[in-house]
Amino acid sequence: MTSANCPRCGGRLARDNDSGRCAPCQAAERDRLNAPPAVPASFWNHKPVRQALASRHLGRVIRAYRFHPYHGRAALSQTVVAGWLGITQAQLSRVENGSPVVHLDRLAHWAKILGIPEALLWFRLPDARLSSSGDTARRTAVPEPDCDNRRNLVGSSTLPVSFEIPTEEVVTTDRRQFHALAALAGLGSIGEWGFHATFADESPSISLEDVRLASSLVREFRQADAVAGANQLCDIAIHVHGRLSSWATKARYSRDVGEALQASLADLAAQTAWLAIDANRRAAARPYLNDAITRARLVDDPQVEVRALAQLALLTRESQPTESLHCADAAFRISAGWATPRLRTLLHLRRACAFAALQDRSAFEREMRKARQELERGPHESDPEFIHFVNFQEVQGLEALSFLSLDQPRRAAGALRDAITNSSPAYRRNQVYYRMRLAEATHREGDINQAALMALDLIPEVKQMDSRRVTRHLADIRSTLGQVPRPTAPVRDFIEAFDSEAVR
Repeated sequence: MTSANCPRCGGRLARDNDSGRCAPCQAAERDRLNAPPAVPASFWNHKPVRQALASRHLGRVIRAYRFHPYHGRAALSQTVVAGWLGITQAQLSRVENGSPVVHLDRLAHWAKILGIPEALLWFRLPDARLSSSGDTARRTAVPEPDCDNRRNLVGSSTLPVSFEIPTEEVVTTDRRQFHALAALAGLGSIGEWGFHATFADESPSISLEDVRLASSLVREFRQADAVAGANQLCDIAIHVHGRLSSWATKARYSRDVGEALQASLADLAAQTAWLAIDANRRAAARPYLNDAITRARLVDDPQVEVRALAQLALLTRESQPTESLHCADAAFRISAGWATPRLRTLLHLRRACAFAALQDRSAFEREMRKARQELERGPHESDPEFIHFVNFQEVQGLEALSFLSLDQPRRAAGALRDAITNSSPAYRRNQVYYRMRLAEATHREGDINQAALMALDLIPEVKQMDSRRVTRHLADIRSTLGQVPRPTAPVRDFIEAFDSEAVR
């Protein structure tokens, strides 16, 4: 075939055709911006593609795919292919030119999108039929290595973790109690997934499908917590993390599944830590954050590491503000070059809160300005899932808490009113929490009666919450108002209602 022929169909090209494709092929490929074209089997016999496949580097395969003559004289742009893969052009550039991708879920997903024949791959695609099967079917889905690759089978004994979860927190929940907790937390799908049964059975092998189910549970935790709080969720997360960690110490799995498993455990540990914070079990949160950082480093997952460091900055901002600042600085360093505006917003907020706790007002105001500037740049397609809550309300709310640290209750009250006005139904827990802190700020301004009335109105909503972080602040208001020498009627009404409703 010469350059005068269409590389797609072999038809003769007109002399004035400078596109490299005949008219019918151009018409057939007009939607290539939305999805990859259907390519013939001979496409994969192109020498650069075969060499890239032999190198076991999917980034090189994607580059060879883009430059294949089948697409015409002009190669497919990184922007177009990145759109197919659900990533940015910059991310695709790093995939093509960086070290090989090792996460099996990414490899399998991208290979399926591009339509690479499974026989040419150096890893196995998960069987789609297993996605709706029971636990037995899922357990047989573990990729079996060939004889030359058996040394790549690993157990978690070769993958260190930074702490051991207390046994009593892991094994005391039986199956009935587990599903009762799931129902209370609004996680009905747990019963369908059979997580408890799967982990309790301790199958001798772990499949990629099991790892994916665990990752899905993290998303459900995040959504349920935003609505109601984390008391029940925390128990479930601790239980699931403990079961999965225990299972991983005994099971066998391929190296690719091991990479995905460690990444999933890291994400689950970070989510468990946040649930512990919201459940006012702050001492329990730090070991999970340490575990998340360790596992994230094992599999080179900077997003999870940054998430854990940002949460560690939150955890320590009041008790150890200098450490909180160091954690935020470390997160900035790790995310340099890929952090999106909203992620930088969060990290500037973490630094601002730490500076406020250190009583450094000028540094606090500087970081708040930077946080707002980043937020105004808007969302980005590469935003990590864990920063879903970073919005105007969060900026106003954290600024208000910092004003309280700086003993400026009037400014805190103003910022809290703005945060409450700009609330979202998806973050009902945050709405109640900021209203609680507004009552606190109002009391610190000196308006005791108004603070008592605001706290009284909150009692029914707080009882519907499942967040000890929220109830603790209401209890603090009760304790403070209970010390008023001559309580007024609003104060007495609040104390009576609080005590009779047994808000704890």
